[in-house]
Amino acid sequence: MHRMQKQQERCQIFTVVLFTFIVLLAAVSTTEAGKKEKTEKKVKKSDCGEWQWSVCVPTSGDCGLGTREGTRSGVDCKQTMKTQRCKIPCNWKKQFGAECKYQFQAWGECDLNTALKTRTGNLKRALHNADCQKTVTISKPCGKLTKPKPQALPPVPRHCQKTLV
Repeated sequence: MHRMQKQQERCQIFTVVLFTFIVLLAAVSTTEAGKKEKTEKKVKKSDCGEWQWSVCVPTSGDCGLGTREGTRSGVDCKQTMKTQRCKIPCNWKKQFGAECKYQFQAWGECDLNTALKTRTGNLKRALHNADCQKTVTISKPCGKLTKPKPQALPPVPRHCQKTLV
């Protein structure tokens, strides 16, 4: 009888292990099937081209809130054009593109030939994938140019004074 109990226990353990294996196999199979579906969906999305955006156009003035237009191509694309809200910071130098932010060095020395001083800026940030120059140079008038004061001549020694007259 003792032997029969052990055999029943082994059958129960085998049944539990077999059931656990089947459950795990089903779970892995379902997970893999879900991944394949997601991959197929991604492939369908890639039929559309990348969005190409225009520059941000402020609603009023040359900075603040505005809009920009986006387009993309693709045979199966549901949407090929859209408008997006954007913002142009008001403290950025607009002459290099309103969507380009530069870090500027200190002003250089005044060029006496041109009466201008210059400084260089390196691109710090480009909004909305804007096409910005990597480095820019700006100039401005030097302001009042002060000519060096003529140095006073040292006094003529006494023994030389008689020879000058």
